[in-house]
Amino acid sequence: MTLHRRPLRLPALPVLVAVLALAGCTPGDAEARVDPPPTPPADVAGFCAALHGELPEKVAGLARAEAAPESDLTAAWGGSAIVLRCGVPKPPEMADPKQEGVEVNGVRWLLEKVPDSAGGGFRFITGMRLAYTEVRVDKEHATDAGMLVGLSTAVAKTVPEGISSY
Repeated sequence: MTLHRRPLRLPALPVLVAVLALAGCTPGDAEARVDPPPTPPADVAGFCAALHGELPEKVAGLARAEAAPESDLTAAWGGSAIVLRCGVPKPPEMADPKQEGVEVNGVRWLLEKVPDSAGGGFRFITGMRLAYTEVRVDKEHATDAGMLVGLSTAVAKTVPEGISSY
């Protein structure tokens, strides 16, 4: 019995390197670039710091990732699949009575579909809370309806109801 070996062709090498590089990139392992919102007023920043401490370790089955730069105003899961920014200014969409929304565990969320030209997915923003919190979900993970459950529980526990003047 003879064993024949084929020489490794040069075009296969870049493919092998790419596969090995991607194998190490699983959701939750990557650092996510999440720009904090402009510095909010002290009371809003305090609610956001409390929220940051209560955020779940997993959202939609994705592990919490490091957000860069590090801030009590931001968080991420699954790399940048799901990102949160707390203390965002009041979005103008809040004034539109036709805007869609959902309520999860007593927390109201404004719902916006992100255009495919901007990456797709959804953007959710809390309403009727003393700090506005924005959650962006990429196209791939936007199908998990339970995604807001843990986040809503944390928001309800740390950010009081009311209308933020910021």
